[in-house]
Amino acid sequence: MAAKVFESIGKFGLALAVAGGVVNSALYNVDAGHRAVIFDRFRGVQDIVVGEGTHFLIPWVQKPIIFDCCSRPRNVPVITGSKDLQNVNITLRILFRPVASQLPRIYTSIGEDHDERVLPSITTEILKSVVARFDAGELITQRELVSRQVSDDLTERAATFGLILDDVSLTHLTFGKEFTEAVEAKQVAQQEAERARFVVEKAEQQKKAAIISAEGDSKAAELIANSLATAGDGLIELRKLEAAEDIACQLSCSRNITYLPAGQSVLLQLPQ
Repeated sequence: MAAKVFESIGKFGLALAVAGGVVNSALYNVDAGHRAVIFDRFRGVQDIVVGEGTHFLIPWVQKPIIFDCCSRPRNVPVITGSKDLQNVNITLRILFRPVASQLPRIYTSIGEDHDERVLPSITTEILKSVVARFDAGELITQRELVSRQVSDDLTERAATFGLILDDVSLTHLTFGKEFTEAVEAKQVAQQEAERARFVVEKAEQQKKAAIISAEGDSKAAELIANSLATAGDGLIELRKLEAAEDIACQLSCSRNITYLPAGQSVLLQLPQ
């Protein structure tokens, strides 16, 4: 009797385990921000896109392929040439996500690694096409225009593959070593030219100042000569008196000068 009970319990447990395994294999989860495409072994990829949540499928007949539909970043470095044949190193940062309604077509025609197969090629093609329209100087001064054209062209091209580009930005832009050295040499030459022009302008101003000073001295000498010719030595005596008066005024204001009357002994009654 006990053996039959244990046998019944064993069969029930085995049936329950088998049923649990079947139910578990018939369930699958789609996380937030993801979508699923169902591959049927008899009918192929179905056109239905499954949303978030827990869903049923036919075990061993159907298989879910999960796609991440959140925006994901990707950096694409490209080396290309400008309009004036300068090497340009550009890094483009892209935020992309697949179009949920086109996931069956994307999986059928491109595969699960659609970003690896599509983005590098179309990004390189668009960047080379846009950069070739500008020379090196315009790439720096018109960077916003370049970025906008790259974004418009790349968004249009990515849409044909079922991809949405939420953001496209130029994060890195440098030129070749030769061009950088040429720009630095040009800046040094401009600075030296400015310095040379300043030296020339300074010499011109000094020359003009010397001419004006010489003209003033010549005019003063001419006036003195005319005065001497008219007044004789009287002008010289007048200048002597004015100089003596100025010297006496300066000495009288000094505290270190003491005047002693001539012919008197006023210092400690010393004999003369």
